[in-house]
Amino acid sequence: QKVEDLRAYEVRTVNRTLVSVTGVRSTKQRAANYKLSENGRKKTMALYSEKVMDHFRNPRNVGVIEDADGIGEVGNAKCGDIMKMYLKIEDEVIQDVKFETFGCGSAIASSSMATELIKGKPVSEAMKLTNQAVAEALDGLPDYKMHCSVLAEEAIQAALDDYKKKNSK
Repeated sequence: QKVEDLRAYEVRTVNRTLVSVTGVRSTKQRAANYKLSENGRKKTMALYSEKVMDHFRNPRNVGVIEDADGIGEVGNAKCGDIMKMYLKIEDEVIQDVKFETFGCGSAIASSSMATELIKGKPVSEAMKLTNQAVAEALDGLPDYKMHCSVLAEEAIQAALDDYKKKNSK
């Protein structure tokens, strides 16, 4: 199989439930692993890391905080992903964080990991969260899915900005 013959695999979800994986030819490939031959040598490439798959299948901190101190919602018109982050902050420390995400597996995984990275942290530290930190914590994302980690960063920044606006009296 030549590199040019490989198709991109796209995970589709509805209400965070896997509904289809396009471009998949076998069950083993559903794990997002495929092999290709390069000058007679086998090379294994993984489209998504185990951490991405774990956070997609078992997202952490999903839900709504009714009395949130900060709420941020962002979206990407190109891909249709929407993320909403809720923060509960006491004494300038993020005590709780929840998210709602409508999007692909990478968007769900990025949201989940981002919440894990800021929970229990001071607001000043959470403000420094970058999309690179989210992607690295997930052991990487495919280049064409890096926008998902950017959305997670932007959603957290928007929630922190909302918190600051509400508390700058």
